[in-house]
Parts: sequence; structure tokens; C-alpha cells
Amino acid sequence: MGKIRLNNMIFYAHHGYYQAERELGQKFQVDMELECNFEKAIHSDDLKDTVNFESVYQKVHHIFSSYKFTLLETLADRIAIEILENFPVNSVLIRVRKPNVPLNGFLDNVEVEHFHRRAHDA
Repeated sequence: MGKIRLNNMIFYAHHGYYQAERELGQKFQVDMELECNFEKAIHSDDLKDTVNFESVYQKVHHIFSSYKFTLLETLADRIAIEILENFPVNSVLIRVRKPNVPLNGFLDNVEVEHFHRRAHDA
């Protein structure tokens, strides 16, 4: 078993609670940790035997650009489900950060962390 991490993917998208966030858009940051089996890839040294992280990135980009979610929690869940459905991974841990949070105060960002594990057949 091994892990693939994609760190600080950056997307501009139109998610948020407030109408202005959904209209104007803003920057989001995403970290992802994928747990998968490396055995076949180690022996073959062939990209088709592992998770192609360029394809993962493109899938996440598609989600960011194709939907408008109100909550970061919903966005993170959608990403996790899509990754599990489309790639040979056992689990996915997603962190979605929103650096420019519209609130009456100062903070670096808000982050949501979401974990999904593949359901194994009995």
C-alpha cells in the first residue's frame, strides 16, 4: 500500500454561501491524499498500473469549474466520491481551503477536511 499526495492545487471557482461569492468567484486550495496499491506499478514501471495524478487533477478541476456549491463540505464530498468512482484508490482524504473568507475579521483561511474509504464487498 502507498499514498499519493497532490498538495496545494489551486482553482478559481464560484462556490460559497453568499451570492457575491457565487457570482464573482474566488481562489480555492486543495490537498488530496490517495491510498492505493503500488505493487503492480512497482514491478511494471508503467503509468497505466498506478493512479495518473494528471488525470486526478483534471477531474478535480472539472468539479470546480462545472458546479457551484454553497458549502465547502459538499464540495469536498463530491470530490472524494468522484475520485473513488474513477480511480483505483482505497481511500481519499481531501482538504479544501478558502483563503478569502467574507467575514468581519481576519484569518488566513478556512479549511474543510473530508475522508472517504472505498466500500469493500463482503
